Amino acid sequence: MILEKLEGVYERYKEVERQLSDPAVASNQENYVKLNKEYKNLEPIIDAYKEFKNIIENIESSKVMLAEEDDEEMKQMAKEEIETLSARKEELEEEIKFLLLPKDPEDDKNAIVEIRAGTGGDEASIFAGDLFRMYSKFCENKGWKIEINNITEGTQGGYKEIVFQVTGDGVYGILKYESGVHRVQRVPETETQGRVHTSAASVAVLPEAEDIDIEINESDIRKDTYCSSGPGGQSVNTTYSAIRLTHIPTGIVVTCQDEKSQIKNLKKAMKELKTRLYNLEYQKYLDEISSKRKTMVSGGDRSAKIRTYNYPQGRVTDHRIKLTLYNLQNIMNGEIDEIIEKLQIAENTEKLKASGME
Repeated sequence: MILEKLEGVYERYKEVERQLSDPAVASNQENYVKLNKEYKNLEPIIDAYKEFKNIIENIESSKVMLAEEDDEEMKQMAKEEIETLSARKEELEEEIKFLLLPKDPEDDKNAIVEIRAGTGGDEASIFAGDLFRMYSKFCENKGWKIEINNITEGTQGGYKEIVFQVTGDGVYGILKYESGVHRVQRVPETETQGRVHTSAASVAVLPEAEDIDIEINESDIRKDTYCSSGPGGQSVNTTYSAIRLTHIPTGIVVTCQDEKSQIKNLKKAMKELKTRLYNLEYQKYLDEISSKRKTMVSGGDRSAKIRTYNYPQGRVTDHRIKLTLYNLQNIMNGEIDEIIEKLQIAENTEKLKASGME
């Protein structure tokens, strides 16, 4: 029964609250941060639990009034109260089912995003630039901060590759749905015959590794410095401020040249390297759960075609949930909230089926 589950959660909530007020716990920073995060995650469930319990108590008292009251007007009021409360109880039960679903522990983390031009030559690079602008606007609307790590510009505009860090509340839990191949169908500026071309760009969203997540042996890293080039590096392209890190055991290579300072570039590159190493393990987890859930919308296959942006028809189609919207211009201006919300609902519905709480 839902009430029993909620009571179990409430007991855990009180225990976490007690631990957070314990000076011995507060002195262990790592444990304190984890508990504080858990406490905040439990708060919406506890608010729903208190409302749910209050509704049940009010329904019971209204039923007593209905059984014992002689006045017809009072009986009618009790009936109406029971109907209203029962409707809200039913609605709240559905909300609670979703709240009780286990949350991906990575969801609260910041993210590192990589956009890479795929098939389509110059047009694919231009499209990668359009996607970066879309995400920049979306992040700006959310109040999130973007920092660019590395850029390789396209010859006709846009980017062959761009890697950036996004910092804010619950970034990865929202942006993770963007991992995969994005296709664009439109007439390129370079096309003289007016034919529609199809180009693609891939997006990879990685949960940013925290210092407590992973440790790297410095002897496993080869560090190279070189002259920066392109935006962020033009004013310093005579100094060796750009950093290239190679993790020898895995062969992972990370470059950062956006900052004028070698120290700042090194710090960013180390953060990205840690994230990429951490994601080798996280990928195994994604593969495992996506094999259990056939329509896992944020699953591990980043080569899967997830969305098409069709300019002649002004439509955007997300192939995972067969959603088509005819507001391409707004979406390219960062208004992707509706798509992400529907993907979250689809995934939560699937989790609900798997949990047997339907």
